[in-house]
Amino acid sequence: MIVLIAAAVVAVVFLVRLFIQLRTTAGEAEKTLVEVRVLVQKLSELDLEVKARVEELGDMLGTSRKAVVGLSEATMLVTSKLLPAPVKFLPLVLPVARFVVRQMKTRKEKHHVE
Repeated sequence: MIVLIAAAVVAVVFLVRLFIQLRTTAGEAEKTLVEVRVLVQKLSELDLEVKARVEELGDMLGTSRKAVVGLSEATMLVTSKLLPAPVKFLPLVLPVARFVVRQMKTRKEKHHVE
C-alpha cells in the first residue's frame, strides 16, 4: 500500500512539474508569436517599399534606354551622313594637329618662363 501511495505521489509531482513546464513554454510561445507578427508586419512594409523602388528603377531604366537609343540614332546619323568625306583625311590631319598643339604648348611654356 505504501508503494502505491509513493507511486501516486511521484506521478502527481511529475504531472505538476510537467504542467508548470507546459505553462511556461506556452507563455514563451505567445511572446515569440507576438514578436514574429511584428517582424512579419515590418517585412511586408519593407517588401512594399522595395517593390516601389523597383518600379521607379524600371521607369528610370526605360527612360535611359530611350535616351541611349536617341543618342545612338543621332550619332549614327552624324557619322553616316555628315562625316564620311572628312573621315578620309583624319589619318593625315590628326598627326598634324597633334604637332601643332605640341608646338603651341612649348611656345606658351617658353613665354611664361621668360
